[in-house]
Amino acid sequence: MTVSTIALAALLAGNPAPAHGGMDAVAFAPAHAPAAVLSLPSARNSYSFAQADPAPAQPTPDETPDAAPAASPQVQDQAEAPAQDATGSEEELNVIVVSGESLESDQDPAAKVNLASYQAVQALDDAIVGPVAHGYEKGVPSPIRMGISNVINNLDEPVVFLNFLLQGKPGKAVETLGRFVINSTLGLGGLIDVAKKKPFNLPRRSNGLADTLGYYGVGPGPYLFLPLIGATTVRDLFGRVVDLSLVPFAVGKPLTSPVYSLSKGTLSALTERVANDDQITELRDEGSNGYIAMREFYLQKRQAEIDYLKGKRATPNFTWEDYDPLAAANKAEDEAAAKGTAQPPVEPAPQVEQAPQAEVPAPTGEAAPAAPVDQPQADPVEAAAPQPEGVLSPA
Repeated sequence: MTVSTIALAALLAGNPAPAHGGMDAVAFAPAHAPAAVLSLPSARNSYSFAQADPAPAQPTPDETPDAAPAASPQVQDQAEAPAQDATGSEEELNVIVVSGESLESDQDPAAKVNLASYQAVQALDDAIVGPVAHGYEKGVPSPIRMGISNVINNLDEPVVFLNFLLQGKPGKAVETLGRFVINSTLGLGGLIDVAKKKPFNLPRRSNGLADTLGYYGVGPGPYLFLPLIGATTVRDLFGRVVDLSLVPFAVGKPLTSPVYSLSKGTLSALTERVANDDQITELRDEGSNGYIAMREFYLQKRQAEIDYLKGKRATPNFTWEDYDPLAAANKAEDEAAAKGTAQPPVEPAPQVEQAPQAEVPAPTGEAAPAAPVDQPQADPVEAAAPQPEGVLSPA
């Protein structure tokens, strides 16, 4: 049975919070026309906000001029055109657009193939795996399901111990070894997690070869979504294969039998599927946006776990509350800028100095231009006064 295909739920480990929606645009109903748009360009994300202009104040009858010149039909049409445009584009202006994640990504070169695999797994989950997980949840009491989960975790403790040694963390390695010994004995083979309780207070920690590789700077590589594994990367896939083979190789039978591997994988996947049923349902309803959200959540979660090992983060826990849906948009813009496909900023056009205009002589028959200010002018009163005969007027 291909029940193990539900391993996609494993990427939602932790205390899941409500999943973010995959919508890239949020539309608001228009208010009133006319409207004015405020654009906030950013190198990261673009947001456009529409804000309705206040209605212009209407003049009172007392303020209305007695005689206003009538405008020509052409002027009236030009005055009415902006109002008509604002009314017709009202619905387009009152929209808030937030650019989000895109399907294509440098870290997901096989996005179309991965999306097809994701959709096939979702269809199989809806038809078979989901109902089986629901039956497992309803048919098996919670204490038994918790005991099965504890046994599976206890079987992984030797792998965790070894990788803490490889990372140069002997303190955590000793604690992990102590957990394994206590739970294997006092915890009845791992059925009860005694080590996390008082007086031991030894919490469970996840670790593996993929974490060790990331700790020493090995990148995740391309993102993959595989039917039998779920969300992963090339680095994580390689580490997973080694981790699953380490304990059976060291112990031998019966851990090397296919029955053990199939049973452990199936029970682990069922446990994760039950714990994350709501989030998986929401992602499935989002279609391709759900695939993008799952991919970005997985990549951010794995990076947070690596950062914790490096001391850059206080806790390895990463839930949907920590998920940043805009990080993918920022990363996509950074990738576009690195490739040189980002649009350069628009520089203002240089201002051209205008040459001084030459004086144009007045046409014939028109009055000459007024004399300069510094030229003496005849007194109009003196010029109009009558002059006595025989007396010459002053030059």
